[in-house]
This record gives sequence, structure tokens and C-alpha cells, in this order.
Amino acid sequence: MRQTWRWFGPVDKVTLRDARQAGVEGIVTALHHVRTGEVWSKEEIAKRQAEVRGTGAAPTGLDWEVVESIPISESIKTQTGDWRTHVENWKQSLRHLHEAGLRTICYNFMPVLDWTRTDLAWEVANGAKAMRFDLPDFAAFDIHVLKRKGAAGSFPEAVVEEAARRYAGMSEARQKQIAQNVTAGLPGAMESWSLEELRAQLATYDGISEEQLRGHFVDFLSEVVPVAEELGMRLCCHPDDPPFPLLGLPRIMSTEAQYRAVLDAVDSPANGVTLCSGSLGARPDNDLPGMAERLGPKIHFVHLRNVRRDTEETPCSFFEDDHLAGHTDMVALVAALMKEEARRRAEGRADAEIPMRPDHGQDILNDAERGSQPGYPAIGRLKGLAELRGVMAALKATAA
Repeated sequence: MRQTWRWFGPVDKVTLRDARQAGVEGIVTALHHVRTGEVWSKEEIAKRQAEVRGTGAAPTGLDWEVVESIPISESIKTQTGDWRTHVENWKQSLRHLHEAGLRTICYNFMPVLDWTRTDLAWEVANGAKAMRFDLPDFAAFDIHVLKRKGAAGSFPEAVVEEAARRYAGMSEARQKQIAQNVTAGLPGAMESWSLEELRAQLATYDGISEEQLRGHFVDFLSEVVPVAEELGMRLCCHPDDPPFPLLGLPRIMSTEAQYRAVLDAVDSPANGVTLCSGSLGARPDNDLPGMAERLGPKIHFVHLRNVRRDTEETPCSFFEDDHLAGHTDMVALVAALMKEEARRRAEGRADAEIPMRPDHGQDILNDAERGSQPGYPAIGRLKGLAELRGVMAALKATAA
């Protein structure tokens, strides 16, 4: 697999020099400063490419290889307001990216919130800091801080009781911290929500079922996938994170069956999957090595990370574990992906090498001193990449 590294632009505390020293082959980034719904201009794309490549006496030896992500507006997801204009702008952004030589576009279709965590620096047994989703803490936020109508009905009775107990002993500072963590938005994005703004956004989904949201997604794909196919580009949808409903919102990309429904509805080589082992791994019923085999031809991008679930129920609490720890058999998953690459080479596919990046990582050593994006430390990711690189080398040697 092609080893890439996520970079959040010039504001990222983890530099391109760090990425170069980590031994990666390419960069995953986006135009985080462009407002959702607007066109990515040729000039801004070229500027970001130049930033990645470096200039003059300081070339990085790296290039922008995967786009993560072109945001999809809430208007598109709910089919309200200027949604048709936003779809046209998304298509125009694809054309501009194609002109710049970019071919792989990761995105997601999660309503309102992107990835959701209650703790961004939860201490694990060895003293490292990890991101965590704690279900009772989230329920305490939903029921008692956000005060969403009917929130208690979204959780098992035991979780509701534990949430009430925790909220009773929760300081005002902790309440604010959880609210800030939950509403932080996608790493690198310009947008985050206040509680009032979050309530307003949730209201726009009143009456939208899972089936209706999937229908809106298929409508969107029916517009953008033909453009991508004509241009020889690959679109790959990131799964829900966590992969179960939150805040009363529907989730449509949490399981293999949900992926299959969307892939079958718009059947095209351009319509594909970002296989994120951490997001999907938060459900015990998601078989990651099996999904890699069965969805293999449509996997255009891979996020390799591992989570450890507190229970084998859905929903559940979990935290970001080491890349070779957690509940996903990472060796089996990487083996399945390398098998898919071999199959593609035998077919003569131009995209035989699948880009992957070590996703998330624990803050270890002096990572916390950098103040990097939550989940994206330099040393923690380097450790994960080294472990994954070792797995790939061992599997390659065994195959030989």
C-alpha cells in the first residue's frame, strides 16, 4: 500500500518535514479554509500543491496525492436551501482538482457532526493520551447539557441511569469540555457549533429517516459520480464515526450492508469506499478483514487505526488503542488489502496500489507539547506507521 500522511496545511503543528522524516510517500490534505458549499478554485488548489511540494532550496519531495475532504453541505444532505448550487459547486471542484492532477477524493455523508468524541486526551494505562467516546458521558451531554427532546429514549436504561449519576457530579468546566469536544467538528475545519447552533442544526433533520437520508445521498452520487467517472477520478466515502446513531440523527454508512446499498444504487468504478478500520471497528458486528475482501474492488483509500471497545454491544464506549492492539485483527486486515492489490495488478488496474494512511494515534513522549490536531500527533502516528510498515514487510516476505 502507498504510505501517506494527513497534513492540515501551514497551520499544522506537525510539519511536512516531520512527514518526510516519517518516511511517507505522499500527503493527504484539503482546502480547510474554503467555506462548505463553495467551489475550490484552481488558484487555491495550486497554492496548496505548492505548499506541499515546497519551493526553492527547500523541496519536500512530497506531493498532494489524496483529497480529504471536500465537505458536503448540510443543505445537500437535507435537500434544502441552495443544495442544488452546492452540488454543482462540488462537481466544479472535482474538475479543478482533476486539472491539477488529483484523482482520489475522500468525503463523508455524516449529518451535522463528523467524528464524535467525549475525550480528546484520555489517559491510558501507560500514561499516553488517546481519544475516547464514552457512552454514559455522551448520554449525560445529550440528555442533561444539550437537553435534546426525547434524548433519554435513545439510550439503554442502564446508560440513562449512569448518565444521570455522572451529570450530578459533573463540574461546570467538565460540562463545557464535553460540549466543546462533541461539537468540535472535523479536524482542520473552520466550523464548529454552539449548543444553540447544534439544536438548530438537529431541527433541520426532523422527519428525515435513514431511508430518506440514503435517498438524498444516492441523489447526490447520481450527480457527481458520472463526472468523476468521466474524469477517471475515484470518490470514496468515509464511514460514520462512531458507526451508530447519535443525537437522534440517522446514520447510513455504518455497516457493510449500508455500504453495499449505496454502491449498488450508483454502480460505477468511481463510486467507492474509504475503509476506516477505526470507525467501522467500533461495531463488533463489522468484520473488517471480511469487508476488505468483499468490498475490495471498490476500496480506493484506507485509514488504518484500531479501537478497543468497552463492551460487545452497539452502541458502546471505546478508545483509540495502539495500531496493533484494539479489537481489529490488523494483520488479517492488511493481508486482505494486500491480496486485493495483487488481484488488481493481475487485472492490470492502474490503481493497483491502494493509498493508506496511519490514522489517529496516541499522544506519546513529547507529542502533547506540540499542540497538534486531536488524534494527529507526530510521534504517535509515526509509531503506528512503523508498526504497519512492519506488518506489510512481514506479509510481503511470507508471500515471496
